[in-house]
Amino acid sequence: MIETRLKALGHTVKWVEFSLGPPLLEALGLGGIDLGQTGDAPPVFAQAAGADLVYAAAQEGAGTGSGILLPKGSPIRTIAELKGRRVAFAKGTSAHNLLVATLEKAGLAYGDIEPVILAPADAAAAFARGSFDAWSIWDPYLAIAEGGEGVRVLSSATDIARPNTFFLANRGFAETRPEVLTAALDVLDGVARWAEANRGEVAAILSKGTGVPLAATRRAVDRANYRIGPLTPQVVAEQQSVADRFHALKLIPKPIRIADAVWVAPARNG
Repeated sequence: MIETRLKALGHTVKWVEFSLGPPLLEALGLGGIDLGQTGDAPPVFAQAAGADLVYAAAQEGAGTGSGILLPKGSPIRTIAELKGRRVAFAKGTSAHNLLVATLEKAGLAYGDIEPVILAPADAAAAFARGSFDAWSIWDPYLAIAEGGEGVRVLSSATDIARPNTFFLANRGFAETRPEVLTAALDVLDGVARWAEANRGEVAAILSKGTGVPLAATRRAVDRANYRIGPLTPQVVAEQQSVADRFHALKLIPKPIRIADAVWVAPARNG
């Protein structure tokens, strides 16, 4: 679909797969790719580092697809009991933001836990071995782990702060070829609307393509929001709170203003 639409505008589509948001945005900022999708934290780190990117669209999160997991046999019952514990997460990702926001709500500081920085695939294996006390993670890793015996969700993002997802574009691309970016987002919106109405088929396609068990994939798909829209004032404010949180923790080197990186689509004729 997107290939056909953009070919009419003189562009070919090349799909590039990334396992995490930070390397995707590094490629985006350098012009290696034009458009990509990530969670809430990666663009904050990228903008603070001077990456040349813009927020093109958003998918507002419900929060049910992200959470902090406890392994089988864990004695932990409250967030406060994470103090002094080893908590795994991928640095600079939405799971990082979820963790620090969760700690804040419980009156804990980031320094009250022992961070264990692991990519999701590595963390999944370590979680199964009981190598740390808790794991902040998103779907489908969350959905897969939830199927494990005795695994519990200590807290979900629904209880703390919803993790929005964003489509980001290279600024130069957005400014020089806005018609291409608009066309790409239109096609993605159509696919998203189809996905909302055909979750069973989406789960089957994703399970086959990724190798993730169908039951876990269906669990993740059923609680996902696929709808795509512009960044509303509320979404911008929520993303600004993410940026302010990371700056307060000195995890980014300077304060940033999210509104400065929000792309405004050109008015459509007719």
